[in-house]
Amino acid sequence: MNIEELRDYCLQKPGVTEGFPFGEETLVFKIAEKIFLLIGLTDANRFNVKCDPELAIELRERHSEVIPGYHMNKKMWNTVYMDGALTNKELRDMIDHSYEQVVKSLPKKTQAEIAALQ
Repeated sequence: MNIEELRDYCLQKPGVTEGFPFGEETLVFKIAEKIFLLIGLTDANRFNVKCDPELAIELRERHSEVIPGYHMNKKMWNTVYMDGALTNKELRDMIDHSYEQVVKSLPKKTQAEIAALQ
């Protein structure tokens, strides 16, 4: 997966927006104004995603391409390298999980509005 494929995949999800709230070097994807993925444009071989804390540890133990989130809460964020042995499906699964983690933390009304977009 490359950055263009990642961007296309993220933007196809209901309610997702993209922007540069931290400057022009970091592309950020949000759902209902909550971040679920960040990717640096200069180091576009890795991205940060939110993760269930127990799953985050499991993924780090299983894959050398997954490390504690760089500049993030290391309990709930992973940095994932796209140029290693992970398949596109595994990368998409991690993106999906991050999106779902954020959606389930939103108010029920907002969750229903997002569900209606599908």
